[in-house]
Amino acid sequence: MNIVITGGAGFLGARLARTLLQQGQLSLAGAAPQPITRLTLVDRVAPATDLMADARVTAAVGDLNELLKPDRAQTGAIPSDAAIIFHLAAAVSGECEADFDLGMRSNLDATRALLEACRALGSAPTVVFASSLAVFGDSPGQPAPPVLTDMTLPTPQTSYGIQKFIGEQLMADYGRKGFIRARNVRLMTVSVRPGKPNGAASSFFSGMIREPLAGVKAPCPVPPDTAVALSSPGRTVKGLIRAAEASDADWGPRTAINLPALTTTVGEMAAALERVAGKAASALIDWTPDPVIRKIVATWPANVNAARARELGLLPDDSFEAIIREYARENPQAVTLALRP
Repeated sequence: MNIVITGGAGFLGARLARTLLQQGQLSLAGAAPQPITRLTLVDRVAPATDLMADARVTAAVGDLNELLKPDRAQTGAIPSDAAIIFHLAAAVSGECEADFDLGMRSNLDATRALLEACRALGSAPTVVFASSLAVFGDSPGQPAPPVLTDMTLPTPQTSYGIQKFIGEQLMADYGRKGFIRARNVRLMTVSVRPGKPNGAASSFFSGMIREPLAGVKAPCPVPPDTAVALSSPGRTVKGLIRAAEASDADWGPRTAINLPALTTTVGEMAAALERVAGKAASALIDWTPDPVIRKIVATWPANVNAARARELGLLPDDSFEAIIREYARENPQAVTLALRP
């Protein structure tokens, strides 16, 4: 089985790749497990050294829109025998608000080009599209309901959310026409992400934990009572894989599913950090407000009912403290403060 991951050199794509390589096989859409013989990682930069050391890994490096042009797609980015494509590549929320054209090209044009490349295969590959909670939004004239369900009408309040919602609809229609098997998955805010901050408006949800654990000051631009729907990296990757493995009957409609979320507040996140690493860690959080970030985050819902995901056996994280401790176990080199038992 040949699997493609766009955004395969990024944090989530690389973690997905390592998980797939470790398990060595995948059950596609309810069928018997098949060995993973090839993993094609598509990104602007080359994948990490450990991934490229695996003989099953191939890299397609370059601009996704260029790689997906009709005369190039099947020679690198989307091999002719691709059975599953995990489409994770995207410009993130803050970038899309700052640069409208970047968001449209990276999130809309590239998604359409990817679907056309899959259509050209003629084999109806399974496409797992990483959508986002940002397809939902809250506005004075159209407030979001207290609890979001899989059937709640998306009302995006950012360019990023609009682009992701359009991607969901394109996926559904290409699936309806039989060009692909469509699997739309709405990701929650992923925390704690290792590495450096990115351009996402949600980046601080990881930074306010990651940097203090390394003894570095970190901003939190929103008030402590700001609510958020979170998922750990491990649970997020599990959701993506389950989307590919579910049979058509178990998956149900082509519309998107919400992945399970742990609902918490920024203040509770800071308190969990203090329980794990003491006041020395929580004191490194800088609570200086950022009106731009606060405006974006305020439109995002925090209470999510993920009924379809639960039916697939997916559950939210137990607690944010557990998420922090998982991050510390997985990234000991990035933690300099002493942790409490």
